[in-house]
Amino acid sequence: MRALEAACEVDRYLGEAAMSHDELAARIRGMEALISVLTDQVDRAVLEAGTGLRIIANIAVGFNNIDLAAARERGIVVTNTPDVLTEASADFTWALILGITRRLGEGERLLRRGEWKGWALDFMLGTELRGKQLGIVGFGRIGRAVARRALAFGMRVACSSRTPREDAGAQAMPLDRLLATSDVVSLHVPLTPETRHLIDQPALARMKRSAYLINTARGPVVDEAALAWALRERLISGAALDVYEREPDVHPDLLKLENVLLAPHLASATVETRTAMADLAVRNVLAVLAGEPALTPVALPDS
Repeated sequence: MRALEAACEVDRYLGEAAMSHDELAARIRGMEALISVLTDQVDRAVLEAGTGLRIIANIAVGFNNIDLAAARERGIVVTNTPDVLTEASADFTWALILGITRRLGEGERLLRRGEWKGWALDFMLGTELRGKQLGIVGFGRIGRAVARRALAFGMRVACSSRTPREDAGAQAMPLDRLLATSDVVSLHVPLTPETRHLIDQPALARMKRSAYLINTARGPVVDEAALAWALRERLISGAALDVYEREPDVHPDLLKLENVLLAPHLASATVETRTAMADLAVRNVLAVLAGEPALTPVALPDS
């Protein structure tokens, strides 16, 4: 941030809660650049207020919080922060996989309640991963990084993506087949109209009763009401979520269930990764304001 402040006049938002839409629209007037986070809804109204905007640098890989078509109409460059959070997000995905299959959250809650009675041969038995199938939905940077780690756990990998490909020892297959055959299903797709509620009641019904669902992508990719139903009815064994449909709110039925592990959007939350994300956003802003190409531009939709 020091590099940005040395080159530009900076208006920093220091509030603890997310900035309201109205405040963002008011503060964007007269600005040439916006460094946004995923809680900032940069819609057409904000862009109409920011008549001098030249760049929006989003501190995230996803950019569903930005109206890309409206940005294109105004010639505004939109950037994101790919690559720098790939490894941290993949590591965290595996933390969730291990946490839910070995019942770590459930066990800690039981222990904190003072209900542990001591070791027993059949107490809180989890599920081993070796020899089982990891199904990855969305085989981009993070999905492939998750797949590379599967070898260490003795898992075979299946993948389903918009652009069919096999990489990192993964077998490409249609989504329906992946859901029906995988023991762990991990989501790594962007949020688009096509992926909203991609995992709905019919999709959950296709999964194995012994399967686990992991979501570190975007919350609305999963229909939370349908997921709560599937978990309650034991149509799947468990789920681990880092993202939610209406963050920071979580569907109340999920909060009541033991077979779900819930994390507060932490996949990229390491000091090193979040620093690198912010640094990349700043470098994108400085490049564009200097008349140079952006480092990591988002491809805007065709008109």
